[in-house]
This record gives sequence, structure tokens and C-alpha cells, in this order.
Amino acid sequence: MGPNYRAPEPAALSVPDTYYQREAGAAPAELSHWWQRFDDPLLTRLIGEASAGNLDLAAAAARLVQAREALVQARAGLVPTVGASGSVGRTAGSGNDRTSFNLGADAAWEIDLFGRIRRGVEAAGADAQGVYYDREALRVAIAAEVATNYIQARLAQERLALARDNLAIADDNLQIARWRVEAGLVSSLDSEQARASRAQTAATIPGLETSFASATYRLAVLTGRPPGALTQELTEGKPIPRGPADFAIGIPADTLRQRPDVRGAERALAAATARIGIAEAQLYPALRLSGNIGTAAFSLGGLFNGISGSLLAGVSQTLFDGGRLRSQLRSQQAATDAALAVYRQSVLTSLEDVENALLALRSARERQTQFAIALEAAGNTAILARIQYRSGLTDFQQLLEAERSLVSARDGLANSRGDEALALVQLYRALGGGWDPDAAPDIGTRR
Repeated sequence: MGPNYRAPEPAALSVPDTYYQREAGAAPAELSHWWQRFDDPLLTRLIGEASAGNLDLAAAAARLVQAREALVQARAGLVPTVGASGSVGRTAGSGNDRTSFNLGADAAWEIDLFGRIRRGVEAAGADAQGVYYDREALRVAIAAEVATNYIQARLAQERLALARDNLAIADDNLQIARWRVEAGLVSSLDSEQARASRAQTAATIPGLETSFASATYRLAVLTGRPPGALTQELTEGKPIPRGPADFAIGIPADTLRQRPDVRGAERALAAATARIGIAEAQLYPALRLSGNIGTAAFSLGGLFNGISGSLLAGVSQTLFDGGRLRSQLRSQQAATDAALAVYRQSVLTSLEDVENALLALRSARERQTQFAIALEAAGNTAILARIQYRSGLTDFQQLLEAERSLVSARDGLANSRGDEALALVQLYRALGGGWDPDAAPDIGTRR
């Protein structure tokens, strides 16, 4: 009973031939260990530790065991249920003492005439596959989150180093301004402006220290350890990891096969379709066979002298239930329609994720190019402004403006490098990187 499931074709899901942000190219390279392309051994190690020790993944693994056992239970409905019993009794009194022995066995089996049980096995198998893909989708998300927090920690370190350099320059400017005030060359306005600029620069440091610490705390929790367990190890400053300059991403249909969340949504649709057959089969008769065999005697040696048994075949059919069974069928058909909508939405969302990641990557690289130009120009301007101020050829306001432009350019360049790395992580996650689709177990639906 019920429809035989067939996965929707990409054309039926409105999947385009190419991405909007990039022309069609070669199939993507192996994505299961994409973080190795950042050439950062510590990042690789942290992702490996998160894959092994993350507690959310441990919970997902337990749910997968539950789903597989549910499949075993569903398959058990295809075979007979057999039970056995035995008893010993002792009767005493009035000089008529005796012992009785009883042995028996019974069996029951439902003949799956209309495929209700087989559809149940099919649904349980699809559920188990869906739970497996949910676990792998979580693995993908955790790998991306580890990389994101690692990059944010390194970015905070770089910005912190820049802020401390800027603070040293501000200290130098304040000292120069005070000397000029003491020499009567300028008013105290210069020293007050320098003091305010120095305080504003110093105020950025605690926030950057907090950002670094928060990222390290999150990394520790992601790897299954208490916050702070990695802070000391990450204290030594290292550059922001740089990924590959370019790589093939394939076509949208490749992404649908690669992303475990999309494959999980497809399995949910398959399970919902199978349950239509379960609901429809309940409208038809059920045939059950049952039987028993037993023996009784007053001695062990006589147990097998007389054996009796029975065999019963029964047919049951619901004649009137107020429309309950047909309502269940219509409800399951609606649930399948909902599962199809969720699957189609997951497909579109996955394509949107890739497009957004490509856009973010292009934007970060363009900003990085412009900030590099701005940094060169702002550095030259700041040097000239500092020389002219020391020589009394310009006022302190122009020096402050030049210094602020330099600080902004340096910080902007660091942020754009961090944004580029984060966009690459976003793109790898959007493509479904972080697990091995070819290693998916064959959680069968054998009948």
C-alpha cells in the first residue's frame, strides 16, 4: 500500500545549472578535511579534538544508536514471535501428595498481506539514515565553528598587537605635545588633544582582550573541555590562517549531494512517504496466525507421553471507527507534503548559503586590496605629519587626523584578512565540507 518513494530530481527542486556568483567549473576537490588547506597544525588538531570530544556529537551518536535499534525492532515484526513456559507444582494433603510438570510453547505471526510492516521497516530505515545525516551535519557545523572561533582569536590577537603599537605612538605624540607646551611653542590644547587620543586608543585594548578570551573559551567547550583550558596555549600570537586563493566549487547539484542536512531532509521525506503506506494498509484486513503446543504430566519421564496443541488463523477488519483511520491517512499525506516543502526549502537555503559565502569572500578580498592601498598612503601621510609637527610646520590636529587614518587603515586591513578567512570557512561549510559522503554506512531497509 502507499506510493513507492522516488527522490525528486534537481529540476523539480528549482536547482539552477550554475551559481549566480560564479560560472560552472570543475567538480570541487575533496572537502572532508578542508581545514588542512589553511596550513595551520593547531587548527587541524583542534578540529580533530572537537570531532572526538564534543558532547553534542556524543549525544547525536547516542541518538543514532537509538534509531538503529528502532529499525531492528521494526524488522522484528516480519518474523513470528515465539515464547515458552514451564512450571512445577506440588500438591500435598490427605495422603495424596504429588508433583505436576507443565511445558508449553506458543507462537504468533502477522502475515504482512498489504505491506504495513514492510512500510514500517522502510520508514524506520529512512529515519535511521536521517539521524545519521543529522549527526554529520552537526559535525560539519562544529568544524566550521571551531575554525571560526580560532580565526576570531587570531584576529583579536593581531588587532591587539596593532592597538598596543598605536598606544605606543600615542604615548610618543603626547610626550612631544607636552614638550612643545612646556617650551611655549603651542598652547595646552595640543597636549589635551594628545591625552584624549591616547585614552581612546587605550580604551580599545580591554575589548580586544575580551574578544580573544571569549574565542578561546568557546574553543575549549567545543572540544569537550572547560572554558580556559586552551587560553594559555593560544596566548602566543600567530598570524590569521590563510586559505587557498581559489578552488573549484562545482555546480549546485554537487552541493545537494555533499550537504548532509539536505540529505537528511530528503530521508525525512522518504520516511513520511513510507508512512502513507502504513496508514493506508490499516484500512485493509489483517491476518494473524497463532498456535501453541504443550504437555503436562506427574513425572518428568511422562512429559512427552501426551502432547497437545492448537493452530488458529484470525482475520480482523475495522468496519466502523468514525473515520479515524481515513483521517490518519489524510494526516500522513499532509505530513508528507510538509516534508517535501521542508526538503525543497533546505535545498534553496543551501544554495543561498553558497551564494552568500561567495559574495562575502569576494567582498573581503576587494576590501583587502583597497585597505592595502589606504595603509600605504596613510603610513606615508603619518610620517610626514609627524616630521612637520616636530618641526612646527603643522598643528597637532593635522597630526591626529593622519594618525587616525593610519590606525583605521591598519585595523581595516587586519579585519579584511580575518573576514576573508571567515568567508572561506563559511563557503566550505555551505558546500557541505567536513564529513565524508562516501563513508556513509548502508543503513538498509531490508524486508
